[in-house]
Amino acid sequence: MTNTDIDMVMQHLEEHFFSVKTPIVDLIQAKTKDPFRVLVATILSARTKDETTAKVVNELFKVVQEPDDFDKLSVQELDKIIYQTGFHNAKTKHLKSLPKVLREEFAGRVPSDIDDLLKLPGVGRKTANLVRAVAFSLPAICVDIHVHRICNRWGYIQTRNPLESEMALRAKLPEKHWLKINSYVVAFGQNLCKPRKPMCDKCPIYRFCDRVGV
Repeated sequence: MTNTDIDMVMQHLEEHFFSVKTPIVDLIQAKTKDPFRVLVATILSARTKDETTAKVVNELFKVVQEPDDFDKLSVQELDKIIYQTGFHNAKTKHLKSLPKVLREEFAGRVPSDIDDLLKLPGVGRKTANLVRAVAFSLPAICVDIHVHRICNRWGYIQTRNPLESEMALRAKLPEKHWLKINSYVVAFGQNLCKPRKPMCDKCPIYRFCDRVGV
């Protein structure tokens, strides 16, 4: 797959994206356009299925509407709400620490800069890029395991880990596609281009894909 193909590939992925269930972080953004809620949902979604994240954030946002609301919950109360998510103990610690960092470093507001987002508890490069792209519609490429795996399967990049994939995509992928690559590829990976037994017979971009390792 080359850049002569990528516009058509993204068009097909967009059509697929809107035909299937929307990933939870995009759904939060569409419903609220609130960077704080996008940030919290993104932190909670790590190592957790979207269905579980959706249930947890629906319960959490009944009692948490702004960062300072985390101060009103005890560690035990917060953990009871989010315990179904992966690594819930660590996430509880991160979310309890979040209000203090936001107040002291960013006047209580979620920042949009990648380096600033990385200062927040529980935020790595994947989360920072996703929040920047989804919550603020600013140029960023969020590379999770789906994007890393699938872009290499396509033959579009040849990299060994998500960080290498992010840098390779920054160098190669036209910027007009940066904001949507994660959302479209995650939906594609969850529904068709699965790690094992990808549904190549149903794939809308089959003719563009090198099927590396398939």
